[in-house]
Order: sequence, then C-alpha cells, then structure tokens
Amino acid sequence: MSATANLEELVGGPLSAELAAVTRMLESRELLSYSGHVSVRVPGQDALIIQRHVDSRAELVPERMLVVDFDGKVIAGKGNPPSETVIHTEILRARPDVNAVLHCHMQLAVLFTQMKGAKILPMRTFATRWASGVPVHPDPSHIRRLEQGQALAASLGQHQAVLMRAHGITMVAESLKGILVDAIHFEENLKDQIQIMQMGGEPIPLTEEEMGSLKKSQNRTHHLRKLWIYYAGKAVASGIFPAEWNLLDTDH
Repeated sequence: MSATANLEELVGGPLSAELAAVTRMLESRELLSYSGHVSVRVPGQDALIIQRHVDSRAELVPERMLVVDFDGKVIAGKGNPPSETVIHTEILRARPDVNAVLHCHMQLAVLFTQMKGAKILPMRTFATRWASGVPVHPDPSHIRRLEQGQALAASLGQHQAVLMRAHGITMVAESLKGILVDAIHFEENLKDQIQIMQMGGEPIPLTEEEMGSLKKSQNRTHHLRKLWIYYAGKAVASGIFPAEWNLLDTDH
C-alpha cells in the first residue's frame, strides 16, 4: 500500500473521529464557536489532521477531515484548511513533544490580555500544567503568514499555552484527550480567579512549593483517562457525537 493510500485512510479513520469528537465537545462548552480549530499530528510524519475551514465545529464528521503537511498543502481529503493553519504547522514543527494543538477565542482568556498588569494565577491543583507561566503573544491579528506562525511558536516556547493579545489563546498537549481536558481546566482556573476578584477578595494562588509537591503526586495518564470517560460518555448521552464513532472504549 502506498504512503498516499495510508494518508487517505486517515480521513474518516479513528484519529479523525477523535478530532471531530473533541471539537464538538469544545464547541458544546462554547470554547469553540464558528471559528477556532483543533489539530492532531499524524504519527511519524510531518503532517497533521485538521478540519475544513467551511465546516461547522458543532457538526464535524471524520469523513470531511483533511490531512495537511507542514507546508500547509492538503495531501489527503478535499477542501481547504482554516486560514490560520500555520499556527498548527509551526508549533508542531517546533515542538516534537506536542501532538495536539488548540486555537480558540476563549473570552475569559482574552480579557487577561486587555487589562494592564493582569496575570493568570494557578488557583486549582490542575494548574500545575501551566506552572511555567502563560506568556502573551503581542500580535493581535489573525496568524496567516509563515513568519506569524513562527513568531507565535517562539512566544509559546516550551510552555503549554500562550495568550494572544486581544485575540485568543493557543494550547498544546500530548494528545487530543489532553487538549480537551486542559481547555476545560484552563477556563475553570480563570473562573476561580475572576470570581474571587469580583467578590472583592485577593486571590491566593498555589505556591511554587505546593505546585512542585502536587506535580509529584499527579498521574496525568490516569487523570486524562478518567475525565475522557466522563466527558465523552456525557457527550454521547447528550447526542453531541454518536456512539458509532467507537470512542468510549475506556482502554482507548
């Protein structure tokens, strides 16, 4: 079987189904809307799977996904990728430890780029994920050109998330399950901080010592599996994506 044929099999395959499911779940939580996108690395190749730019995030299906190389060329599937695909290609190119990328316009995250001196604090135990900090990329425009994608990847560096001035946020993870869980947790952490401030209180973030101790005791593999069982099971029960996609196997 040729390499091209193998790539064609990715369209509509299990990885495309997982990508579609994660996108639908993020849309159902209003972390994605009519824009924003998730990608996943093609194992062993300089390529990724991503949605077509015209398709609704609430109705994605595996059969309409695209395989795109790191130069932005569609190599399997039919249609055009999102205009900001360079976000995904340049981060995956720069970060071999990353297998999934999310770019969205999380409203609470954007607010932190619009307030002088605002800083996201680690409020919840799962905020150890961002213990290294969350930098702010200064370019508020759509990231469409190669040099813009490279600059965003540089701002991200070795962190797990980067805010985008007056625009949104880009997050990375080792898997699609990781992206889903991290996005949910990130918003929860922001809500804690904002609600404490609205109550007139001063947030008390986790200390470096506390985060160091927590990281030693946390089992991310177990955590992601547990939350996937919950969120994916709930999504199927709610009709967000069909059980026929066979994503509820707890050993998957």
